[in-house]
Amino acid sequence: MSVAIKVENLHKVYKLYAKPSDRLRDAFGLAKNRYTEHHALNGVDLEIKKGETVGIIGTNGSGKSTLLKIITGVLSPTSGDVSVEGRISALLELGAGFNMEYTGIENVYLNGTMIGFSKEEIDAKLQDILDFADIGDYVYQPVKTYSSGMFVRLAFAVAINIDPEILIVDEALSVGDVFFQAKCYHKFEEFKAMGKTIVFVSHDLSSISKYCDRVILLNKGDKLGEGSPKEMIDAYKRVLVGQYETEDPSNAKTIDELSSDEKSLLYGINPETLEYGTGAAKIESYYVEDERGVKTTAIIKGTSFTVKFRVSFSEDLSAPIFAVSYKNPIGVEITGTNTMFEKAFLEPVKAGETYDIAFTQQMDLQGGEYLISFGVTGYEGDKFEVYHRLYDVLNITVISDKNTVGYYDTNSKITVNKVL
Repeated sequence: MSVAIKVENLHKVYKLYAKPSDRLRDAFGLAKNRYTEHHALNGVDLEIKKGETVGIIGTNGSGKSTLLKIITGVLSPTSGDVSVEGRISALLELGAGFNMEYTGIENVYLNGTMIGFSKEEIDAKLQDILDFADIGDYVYQPVKTYSSGMFVRLAFAVAINIDPEILIVDEALSVGDVFFQAKCYHKFEEFKAMGKTIVFVSHDLSSISKYCDRVILLNKGDKLGEGSPKEMIDAYKRVLVGQYETEDPSNAKTIDELSSDEKSLLYGINPETLEYGTGAAKIESYYVEDERGVKTTAIIKGTSFTVKFRVSFSEDLSAPIFAVSYKNPIGVEITGTNTMFEKAFLEPVKAGETYDIAFTQQMDLQGGEYLISFGVTGYEGDKFEVYHRLYDVLNITVISDKNTVGYYDTNSKITVNKVL
């Protein structure tokens, strides 16, 4: 497979001045070194093959956008080499080249010309662009009269309907309303199916896991690693709270030292969990393990995983029921089970005892984000009691390269035979 983009030992250093006059003095050689250096990229190497979809993730300030701007020629590197094979369409700063006094139509031709298309080529693309933007007769009005929604729709339509060999996307797939976003993602999938090379920067880990063949992780200008979406998403979450293995161990925090936000990022723990119960039982800890037994918040669809939690009891109970359930982010309960349904544990417990519970199953949910809830309940006579319940306490990301209809994959085995 031939190479579409190759980056070798790429450095980008910015000079930061305390005040504008220092910049001026330095430019004229009147006063040297009146600046500090910011290293946005530190010797980054990467190679993207034709037809690949590669995600780039990292915290703010990690160098993601700088890298894309250098690849697209918007910025020049301080040192290093970049080679690109193929025509690029870049979704970086939507509408950056628009003239606010021009009409939408005039801006279409202006942007097309800047990208390198002739008038005849833009003429051929015009109807596709107008249909995609879908802003009606506003295309004949000056852009300065547009709402922000109309502006981004037209800007995105211009960028996406140019026929590139390489598509560069920087946080641009979340523009407009939900229906326009769906249209943007559909176009993105079309590009993927056509074998276009795509470089995709986003903080949306679900989209990264769904669309990308490979992911590159940046941090503070350094390339920390590259690999499968799951591997790099797990590493990214460790970076967010200073737990990545290349960090100085003396600076790493224990779980008790993490803030609620940091726990949410690293372990998927919801800091605003709904919690209630009689107090006869307490769910003390909870986490998810992948098929290798590694704690994670990202599971590959089709693999085995285990949800574990520990429960302590302060009262004697005749037959506690342990439960796990799953919701999507808008609150729809997708599935769940408990030890009573599964006939897995129907025994009494004593005050002072502690139990570890594990639910192991195959991940057949569609790719996306899900919330896990835990419960310890039971019956005292005919009365149902909730001893401890934690709603939406854990978040997991399901990584999938094949989604079907609905919430669950039926894992159908399909045969099609011609009748002779």
